[in-house]
Amino acid sequence: MNKQKQISMYPAVAVIIFDEQKRILLQKRADVGLWTIPAGHVEPGETVEEAAVREVYQDTGLVVDPYRLIGVYSDPESQTFEYPDGRLVQFVTSYFEAEITGGTTTKKDPALIELEFFAPNKLPHDLLPMHPRWLVDAFSDRPEAFVR
Repeated sequence: MNKQKQISMYPAVAVIIFDEQKRILLQKRADVGLWTIPAGHVEPGETVEEAAVREVYQDTGLVVDPYRLIGVYSDPESQTFEYPDGRLVQFVTSYFEAEITGGTTTKKDPALIELEFFAPNKLPHDLLPMHPRWLVDAFSDRPEAFVR
């Protein structure tokens, strides 16, 4: 008899950050070995905006101001991820665009392999599977947030 793996569900945030040349900040994570937009879990007692600011600072050392909600993503097809240790997690992700207001990238999370700005036409090929769709949404000039 086949037993289906247990799926955990987490509220999450992701933040796209552009530099002055409209390059996108990506981080290569040690746990999955892929390039990702700065992202993480929402902790009990914090808002999604507070989580976005905390996660970016924790991961990159940058202080940001989230000023645009790009979308909320919960589709199990694109939001369920299997970690290398076998855990299955479905994320409900609030995705923001933020501007850098302080900090430096000299302080970064030791769980990151690299941290780099990329031109939109020169993105790494080993992106987390959900991110290409998110990048398209970030470049949209649609005034209302996407719900996917």
